[in-house]
Amino acid sequence: MKNRIHKRKLKKQFFPNILTILNMFLGFIAIGLIMKGEYYNAGILVLFAGLMDIFDGKMARILGISSKFGLEFDSLADTVSFCVVPSVLVYTLYVDGLSPLLGVIFSFIPLLFGTIRLAKYNLEAATDVPKKYFIGLSTPIATVTLCAYMLFNNQIGGADQYGDPRTALVLVVILGVLMVSPIHFPKAPLITFKSGLTNSLLLITFIFCALALVIWKGFVLLPICMTYIIWNIVLWMIRSHQQSLKARHLEETNLMGD
Repeated sequence: MKNRIHKRKLKKQFFPNILTILNMFLGFIAIGLIMKGEYYNAGILVLFAGLMDIFDGKMARILGISSKFGLEFDSLADTVSFCVVPSVLVYTLYVDGLSPLLGVIFSFIPLLFGTIRLAKYNLEAATDVPKKYFIGLSTPIATVTLCAYMLFNNQIGGADQYGDPRTALVLVVILGVLMVSPIHFPKAPLITFKSGLTNSLLLITFIFCALALVIWKGFVLLPICMTYIIWNIVLWMIRSHQQSLKARHLEETNLMGD
């Protein structure tokens, strides 16, 4: 009986792990394409790697087989696809004309801040109750945003046009800081309309964005990413201000009581 249960569990674990492996594999192929100068195709593979990263965790939760191994394995795959890939992309595409040292520093930002972000996430997941938000921008969103900038400019400017390197490097720094910031960003919604109004609204938005991406491709991806980032920064600032006002009011009330 125990052997049968163990075999069933192994079969269930196979599916999310395959998606994680695909995530890593797509990131690995993207690195090769970047080194060949095929930046557009590498960007498309990163988008698919992001989808694999979303669905492997969702599938593990649906099947009830979330595990520490799955968490660590997923982070290692993310390191390849969403930390190494953007660093190689920046080094190959956006640092020409800079001094070698400065070019390396800028290129190292996605790898450094991305791995810090993943390490913090693993610590939070191991000790805290599950949250519906990330603390700090997730590495997939940061990488997809950088690729969105590249694809947007390629779609507008045509072949061999991937955007102003100066703007790209400013974006790299901002994304790096956001990854290790205390700002809250919502996670991808559960694939169900039975998990509350907030999740349903997020799911509808996610579906709409996916359809818009299929129709308008590179034109719409960058606006979607920037709207997601800016909207959540503004929300976090408003909530933080409200919390500080409440704390101040409570402190004043306590002082008056004394």
